[in-house]
Amino acid sequence: MNWGFLESVLSGVNKYSTVIGRVWLSILFIFRILVYVAAAEQVWKDEEKEFVCNTKQPGCENACFNHFFPISQVRLWALQLIMVSTPSLLVALHVAYREYREAKHGRKLYEDRGRIDGGLLCTYIVSLLFKTTFEVGSLLAFYFLYSGFDVPILLQCSLEPCPNTVDCYIAKATEKKVFLYIMGCTSILCIALNFAEMLYIVWKQCWKCFSKRYVPVEGRAYCHCHPPVSTVNKNISDLKTL
Repeated sequence: MNWGFLESVLSGVNKYSTVIGRVWLSILFIFRILVYVAAAEQVWKDEEKEFVCNTKQPGCENACFNHFFPISQVRLWALQLIMVSTPSLLVALHVAYREYREAKHGRKLYEDRGRIDGGLLCTYIVSLLFKTTFEVGSLLAFYFLYSGFDVPILLQCSLEPCPNTVDCYIAKATEKKVFLYIMGCTSILCIALNFAEMLYIVWKQCWKCFSKRYVPVEGRAYCHCHPPVSTVNKNISDLKTL
């Protein structure tokens, strides 16, 4: 798979992200895509050929492998990376739509086309919700498909056409377990960053609304029904002279 295209696209989205969003992209590149490309693909390479059972019954190894690994772990990991990265493109598409509107009307319609406000704010929050949903869904898929995040060395299988209960062995089990833990921890960290970013955006919008409505006491104009103190004192002195 060509991950360079996805990296170039997400790098363009980076300038429309918040500070927390840029941290999320850095973790995605360094601890997920880079780890996947550099090491994970090699660890899970030819995993079906390296799955060995102590039987010569034709079809037994294939049946056991399909039972314990209904979906390849490394392919499910790649699917997760694609799904959590794609919602970020919604923000870039919305900015492109703003640029198209300005070009169509021939004048400036937005103070800053990449500023997260108005419709772009809704798009950004929706993208965060999608990313969080895909992250949680992928973790649940790993947990229920593989009965947790453990990769045992020995598996016992008694499915047909196996003649009896046979022992099957997973190659590089400890190494695969380490990479699954890395995947799980980075996924949980990304979920936490998504929630933190949503809270940050909501707090920033609330502060902006509060700042617009707040008027300092020093800046308030005098009420017309109460004249200034200097005017009252002047009127009193005039009455005394009379």
